[in-house]
Amino acid sequence: MLAAERYDRIVEMVNESGSMRVSELSDRCRVTEETIRRDLDRLEQAGRLKRSHGGAVSIKDDQPEIPYRVRETTHAEEKKRIAQAALAMIRPGDRILLDASTTAGYMAANMPDIPLTVLTNSIQVATELSSKDKIEVISTGGQLAQRSLSFVGPLAERSLETYHVDKLFLSCKGVHLDGGGISESNELQARLKQKMVGISDQVILLADASKFGVRAFARVTGLNAVHAVILNEQLDNNLMKRLKDYDIQITTV
Repeated sequence: MLAAERYDRIVEMVNESGSMRVSELSDRCRVTEETIRRDLDRLEQAGRLKRSHGGAVSIKDDQPEIPYRVRETTHAEEKKRIAQAALAMIRPGDRILLDASTTAGYMAANMPDIPLTVLTNSIQVATELSSKDKIEVISTGGQLAQRSLSFVGPLAERSLETYHVDKLFLSCKGVHLDGGGISESNELQARLKQKMVGISDQVILLADASKFGVRAFARVTGLNAVHAVILNEQLDNNLMKRLKDYDIQITTV
C-alpha cells in the first residue's frame, strides 16, 4: 500500500469509528506503530484528523453519533476491563446511574444479582438487567436516540430531576484538561449528562486513554465534578499529575 493510499485508509477508518488507537491502525494497515504515529502527525498537519493520547479522532463536521453496535466493538477489551473495575465499586443497596455508553452495557451484562436500584437512559442496560430479580431498574424514558439506543431530550432530563443517586458511572467522547473538561458529541447527550452529574453524590468517569486530549462538540462538566476515573492504561506523567491535582481517585486496569 502506498503512503497516500494508507493516509486515505487511516482517515476513512477514523471517521467511521470516531476515534482509533495507534495499535489498531497499525494492525489494520500492517505497518509499525511508529509509522502510524508519523502518518497521524502528517494528517493532523493537513487538517484531516486530530491527534489524541494514543491515537486519533475524527474532525468531520457535524459528525453523527456513532451507532451503539459499532461502538460496542471499538476498544472492546479495554471497555470490558474498565467495566469490571467499575463493578468492584458497587455495594449492595447502592442507588446507581448508568449512562448509555457501551462500557455501561458491559457493566450491566456482568452485574451481580444483588439489591440495587439502577437508573438509566439506556435501552441496552435496561435489557441486560431485566433478568436480575434483586435489581430495581428505572428508565428515564424520553426521545429515542436510535444510533445510541438511549433516551434523551426534555422528558428524560425532567425524569432525572425526580431522583438522587449515590454513584454515577459516566462515559464521554472527550476529556480535555485545558478545554473545558468532559465533552460529548452532541448537545442532547451533553445536557442529559449534565443533569446526571447534578443528581449524583459521586461521579465515576469511565474513559479509555483515547478519550484524553479530545475536545468534542458539547461540554458536559469540568473535571472538578469528577471524584474517580477508571482508565485502561497509564497516561503520560504530566496528565496523571494534573488529574491528581483535581483530587481525583485514579484506577488503571
